Amino acid sequence: MSTLWPHSVGVTNIRALASDAWAAAAARCPKHMAHGPCAGVRADGSCEVTGAGRCPYLDVADRDWPYPGVLTPASGVGAPVSAGARAWPRSPAAARFLATAAQRPVVLADLVAPALSADGVRACAAEIAGFADACLTGDHPGARVQFPPSYRARLLADEGVVAWAGINCRDRNRVAIEGEIAACADAGVAGVHCVTGDHPGTGDRPDAAAVFDLDSIELVGLAGTAGALAARPLRSVAHAPAAPPVAKRLARLLAKVDAGADVVVVDHCGGAGRLADAVAAVRAAGFSGLVLGCVPVVTSADTAKVIASFAAQQLPPGYLDAIMSAPDPAQSGLAAAAALAHAVLAVPGVDGVNLSAGAGPGRERGVMRAMAEVSRRVLGARAPSGPRPAGRAS
Repeated sequence: MSTLWPHSVGVTNIRALASDAWAAAAARCPKHMAHGPCAGVRADGSCEVTGAGRCPYLDVADRDWPYPGVLTPASGVGAPVSAGARAWPRSPAAARFLATAAQRPVVLADLVAPALSADGVRACAAEIAGFADACLTGDHPGARVQFPPSYRARLLADEGVVAWAGINCRDRNRVAIEGEIAACADAGVAGVHCVTGDHPGTGDRPDAAAVFDLDSIELVGLAGTAGALAARPLRSVAHAPAAPPVAKRLARLLAKVDAGADVVVVDHCGGAGRLADAVAAVRAAGFSGLVLGCVPVVTSADTAKVIASFAAQQLPPGYLDAIMSAPDPAQSGLAAAAALAHAVLAVPGVDGVNLSAGAGPGRERGVMRAMAEVSRRVLGARAPSGPRPAGRAS
């Protein structure tokens, strides 16, 4: 097993490990990333932040990657990484999720819900209750201001849904993030999804200051040491093998794993064939944790627009066109998502799927209902997360 450097070095000192070239790139990065590049690099090499110019990490050689425990494609040195046993016990929800994954494929569904409506979150959670093993509370596609992850986790729990809390570095410094992680653990989440996050300049609140006190790699380390928790959730990270610069993606992922990631969620990358190549590379590097593949759920022009806004070039060829040109896009989309999910689960080394979707205002519950149906078709029965609670609107 590789050295878990966040535990021996300390999160506050990780940035000092960067070489001069990486430190110079971090100084030019709008997100202050010490371990870039993020997944926001455009096809032409420019930053996702308008006017920021070329991503500074495109000109940093892979050999400058600072972590001795990471097996990089360029160097071929370093110990294989692994998400093996940690020194602390798992939280009850995390233990149940791992136990389920040992028996069958797991389903992690995105939470699609109104940004600032407790009743709306509960109603959308009710649609997925009993059909997914956990629900990922990521960023709302149309709003930067939203309920904190720990509060959304509590709202999901009201409907018997286990939360997987998305934590980003955009809005909080490391002290606030540490408190949020502790609150999420107290709320009973199965896992925390550690991402750097989009720059506020790319959303609906460009007036907000960008924090980025940490990036995703440092966040993984912090999530393993934050607070005085008796038991800890799982830590998941994103892998974007199709995002530019493609050649640097595996090394960045392995650094996340070396920091302590237990679960890898592979982003949309062009279909099951390309996913198989990405997963094979991750497994060949020695990662032994869970790997989930993203599956887009598209049932209308509205949902197609949302998915296309962030993954148009990474979907299987013709995926959206085939759905939208069908006589009944809703039924075609359900069938397409279920078929892709089965293909993803047939890939060696894949343990489950992340159902990915989005919706415009007022259409959120329908999308959650669609994801529940896809999960039903994939698993053949309800997930064993308990029956739909009585007394709630559905």
